[in-house]
Amino acid sequence: METFRLDERLARDSALITKLGLCQLRLQNDRRWPWLVLVPQRNDKIELFELTPLDQTMLTFETNQVASALKELTGATKINVGALGNIVRQLHVHVIARNEGDPSWPGPIWGQGTAIPYSDNDRHDFMKKLAGAL
Repeated sequence: METFRLDERLARDSALITKLGLCQLRLQNDRRWPWLVLVPQRNDKIELFELTPLDQTMLTFETNQVASALKELTGATKINVGALGNIVRQLHVHVIARNEGDPSWPGPIWGQGTAIPYSDNDRHDFMKKLAGAL
């Protein structure tokens, strides 16, 4: 079986929380928003429809599982889910907790300001809490 290759930008900008059935679950290193990324561990996939029907089902299940845990953990007003891939082509799904009054509410988060990295302790604590919520 071929070794999964993670896009270097996803690797640089996020930290691995855990591996689910299909996806790597990663924390985006920007503490302005609780921002998770699901990356299906399938090489050379760009679009959702390129996944097998079983993988599409697994991705939907894992996205819903992660979104629900994130909402419960953060008490967010809204959970945003999106698969854009205009810059990073490797298939990945963003799951972002949003609240009224956050730095870009109610607009999109992309292209807004400069990322504020987590401290090592804050990143570790958030990842531990999320893993527990899953």
